[in-house]
Amino acid sequence: MKQEIFLCEFTHKDFENLISWVNNEKELIQFAGPIFSFPLTKEQLNDYLKDPNRYPFKIVLKNSNLAIGHCEVYKTSDDIVRLCRIIIGNKTYRGQGLGYDATLKLIKWCMDNLKPKTIDLNVYDFNTTAIKCYEKIGFKKTTDTKETTFKGEVWTSIRMTLQIQNLTN
Repeated sequence: MKQEIFLCEFTHKDFENLISWVNNEKELIQFAGPIFSFPLTKEQLNDYLKDPNRYPFKIVLKNSNLAIGHCEVYKTSDDIVRLCRIIIGNKTYRGQGLGYDATLKLIKWCMDNLKPKTIDLNVYDFNTTAIKCYEKIGFKKTTDTKETTFKGEVWTSIRMTLQIQNLTN
């Protein structure tokens, strides 16, 4: 039976969980992009919470109130918001569709609270599971890509967008 989740505000009390889920520099970059440096620290997370355009959440199991992940909405303009830093950090719960559920809940939160015309996100091209998840929801790949080099390896980030009118028609 699939677990049910809900999103709850990410606060200082959640720092230890998030820090424990990111075990190396590669995982941190894949999860967060370049905004943090490894090792992730409480000081970095304090700075992270200060941005008024950032809406971070923890992903929580309904039946146990166990925090299993993290996700964020970033308001880039009045019309565009970005979904970012989505991770099912507790590896026990990966591969169960909970990232998909969290993404749907983020979209609903955006529509209810920020009312954007477009929701976008960035995902590394090798993260095929996430790409399939986002495509299933209705996100479309754009030609907007960005390359990052990690220890001599080139990573390509793909921008994907979801037009809100496509959801409401």
